Order: sequence, then C-alpha cells, then structure tokens
Amino acid sequence: MITPERIMAWAIPGFFVLIGIELLVAKWRGRDVYHSNDAINSLGLGVISQIVGVFTKLFAIGIYGWCATHLAQWTLPSNSVWVWISGLLLYDLLYYWLHRLGHEVNVLWAAHVVHHQSESYNLTTALRQTGSGFLLGWLFYLPMALLGYPTEVFAVVALIDLLYQFWVHTEVIDRLGWFDRVFCSPSNHRAHHAVNDRYLDRNYGGILIVWDRLFGSFVEENNEDPPIYGTRSPLQSWNPLWANVEVYWAMLKDSWHARNWLDKLRVWIKPPGWRPADVAVRFPKPAFDISHARYNPPISSAWKTYCLVQFALLLLIGVNFLGVAPRLELLEAAAYAAYLVYSLWTIGFLIEGRRVGVWLEWGRTVGTMAAVALSGRWFGVAHLDQQVVLVVCLVFGISAVMLFYVTRHNVQHSQIA
Repeated sequence: MITPERIMAWAIPGFFVLIGIELLVAKWRGRDVYHSNDAINSLGLGVISQIVGVFTKLFAIGIYGWCATHLAQWTLPSNSVWVWISGLLLYDLLYYWLHRLGHEVNVLWAAHVVHHQSESYNLTTALRQTGSGFLLGWLFYLPMALLGYPTEVFAVVALIDLLYQFWVHTEVIDRLGWFDRVFCSPSNHRAHHAVNDRYLDRNYGGILIVWDRLFGSFVEENNEDPPIYGTRSPLQSWNPLWANVEVYWAMLKDSWHARNWLDKLRVWIKPPGWRPADVAVRFPKPAFDISHARYNPPISSAWKTYCLVQFALLLLIGVNFLGVAPRLELLEAAAYAAYLVYSLWTIGFLIEGRRVGVWLEWGRTVGTMAAVALSGRWFGVAHLDQQVVLVVCLVFGISAVMLFYVTRHNVQHSQIA
C-alpha cells in the first residue's frame, strides 16, 4: 500500500539529486543561483520542519480523521480513482485559499513567511518550510473531511500536492508555453516569490494556476521587471529559530504597545505590514528598499568549509532521527530533536560569523564526543559497538580540532564578530 512515509522515502534522495543537477546547469550557464549560507539556512529550516512534523503530524491527521469519522454523513470509497482525482483537485483548491490567506492575514503569514525569507530562488528554497504551520493550517482542509474523503486519501494527496511544488522553485527552467497557463510552473512561482510591486501577493496555486486566473490573483512574469526575492521585512539572519518566530514576535510587540484594545486584536488578523497608527509613530520601522544589499556576513573559506561539512553531517544525523523517532519513547525522541535543533541553531550563528557560535559549537562537538565515549550510547541505540563509538569520537574530536584551527584563522582576518 502507498503511504506518505513511503512516498517521502522515495522523494528525499531525488530532492538532492535534482539540487545537484540544478547547481551544475546553473554553473554551466554562468549563473550564480546558489549561496552556501542561504542554502544551509533553507535546508536547516526544512530539517526543523520535519522534526516538528514528527511530533505534530498526528495533530492535523487526528483532527481530520475524527471529523471524517464523526461528522461526515458518508465515507467515499478509497478504491475509486475518481475519489483520488477529485480529492487532489479539491485539496489543491483548499490549498490555494490557505496560501492566499497566508499572505493576507498576519497570523497565517507568521507561519508562511519562513518559506519566503530567502533572497535566493532555487530548489533548496522549496525545502525551506515552516515549523508552526500545523497550528492553523488544518482548519482549511476540514471541508474534505466533511465531504467524506478518507484520511488515507487526504494524507496522500496532501503529500502529492506538496511534492509537486518542489520543482517549480528554480530559475534554470524558462517559460513553458501552454503549461504556464494551466499549471503552477517555475515562471509563475518565481513571480509569487518576488517582492516587486508588480508581483506582490500573486500566483498562489499549488498544482493548478487556474485558481489564480479564476479568482483574480494571477500575474505573468515580465522579463523587463525580473523578480527580486525575499520579503519586504528582510530577515537579515541565518538563525533558524529566529526565522520561525520573527513575525510572531513583531506581532506580540505591536499588540503589547497598542493603546487601543481593538488594535491589539487587529494586529493578528490584518494584512502583513499593518500596524496600529500609534505604534507606528512611537516605534517606526525603516521603509522597504528593494535595492538593499543581500545579507551575506563575510567569513573565510576555511570557516565556510567547516560549516558545510558540519551541516552535511547534521543532514545524515537528521535522516537517522526521522528513521528512529517513531520507535523512541517520547522523552528520548524529544531529546534527540532538541540536540538537532541546537546543532542547527549553532550552525546559524557560525555562518553569521558570530563569536557566540564558536562557544556553542565547542559545547556541541566536545559534548557529543564525551557523551558517546562515556555512555557508549546514541539516541535510540542502547549499546553502540566499540568501533562505532571510536568513529563517532574521532569525527567529533577532529571537528573540535578543526574548529580551533578555523577560529584562529578567522580571528587573524578579523571576521568573527
């Protein structure tokens, strides 16, 4: 039987193969579409989203299943091709409205903003996903439950809709003629991610762009006004935790400072960028400058290489977490998740060139080596083979030594803030 887990297991290796192909094609064409710090940040946010999903996927699926069982007047047959086709079309329509309101309602934008923060546009941007979308996103799909679509149909079509959107996050595929008029395509989605006035808040379709044509939100990419990516309140950080909370924190501050009680509520439901008049006067923010410089704190080549190697190791550890987490006790799974999030948070500080990242990384590398050496354990594995213990200790011991080397190198070049 096809399950979401099996589909994702097939898809993940494909993601990285396609990322490699995109990188090679871009280099061959002389285009610079990848920046290592941005790619690390996007992929790290994708890992955090998957980590959160381990603990929350039953939240949305559980609510959906309960509604489908107790509130639907009938159950549609899961062995019908038309149930699957209509389910995918209905899901895509509901996704359109979730996506559109995610740009028009501040509290929904607070979750969705993560996907738009990158100032690059490539396949790693597709994997840049929110860690808080589960809080409210489930509400938009309840019509499917009430219409009797089985839970397994909902879960699979949701994943299909999501996976489709991976390939449209690229600049190396040009216009596709008639395809652009019917489906979400790279050209259509480039416009969606742009902050230019022409493109702002358009092209919300997941698989079909016809929803945008029907509801008046379509815009065509224009070669004379090339898309500029990011948000109108630039993140200016590689911290994955801050990326997930920046808009929530801004709303909390504006709500706290607002003198009018209705404004305290309006902050959450008004469009992104809206602020109470009195708050905007007392706490002004600079106007958006579309020509602002890309966020790119300088670090040495050795420092960048260290970050890339450590991040690659974290990706492997993340794959292990996703494989073993369902079998772990809740506390052990939470501890493993916390270790990964801490590690990604540390890498974020490192690629910003911040000294605090050095101390956090010392704690991570030396602490991991000491914990494994003394306990002979890894998350989910009660007793490691002695050779495995030796390999883990060597990897993190060498990492600690290399950290010392690249830190001295960066200090000599005055690049650690």
